[in-house]
Amino acid sequence: QLQASGGGLVQAGSSLRLSCAASGRTANRYNMGWFRQAPGKEREFVAVISWSGGRIDYQDSVKGRFTISRDNAQNSVYLQMNNLKPEDAAVYYCAADARRSWAQQRYGMEYWGKGTLVTVSS
Repeated sequence: QLQASGGGLVQAGSSLRLSCAASGRTANRYNMGWFRQAPGKEREFVAVISWSGGRIDYQDSVKGRFTISRDNAQNSVYLQMNNLKPEDAAVYYCAADARRSWAQQRYGMEYWGKGTLVTVSS
């Protein structure tokens, strides 16, 4: 199970930190990702981190502003979002996968949690 939290309403330029708690004994063996879906738009990839934390990838539009990290001792993954823009507003989902290739995971993952809403006012 994946449980995302930390969303809220912020002004443009502000920061938020999303958290995702994963349950299960092998949760720390999964690559973990963040995706988002804005109203009327398709879900899109935001960031992914390998199970060891040694490999990370971002969507181009968030590079330099967002940071994904994980704490395997806490079975948690985080998304630090800085300098938020109105176009970052969306429901953010955390996801986990241990089967797809690294390249494929940006298109979807095996397990999904419920999302957390991020609203950015201009």
